[in-house]
Amino acid sequence: MDLSGAVWRKSSRSSGNGGQCVEVAMNLPGVVAVRDSKGPDGPKLTFTPAEWKMFVNGLKAGDFDGLA
Repeated sequence: MDLSGAVWRKSSRSSGNGGQCVEVAMNLPGVVAVRDSKGPDGPKLTFTPAEWKMFVNGLKAGDFDGLA
């Protein structure tokens, strides 16, 4: 998948955590891309907008608490 036009952004809440962040690009039609901010040239994950919304809603609901 061509992600060359991706506009990457990091959460404003990610500062001061030792560089342990992800960046998300949501400007591409039909895809949400995610990468590690420490390795921007490394692998990227892609999701449909519906998959990403379910993931974010799960985070907000605490569905993943205790996994780390």
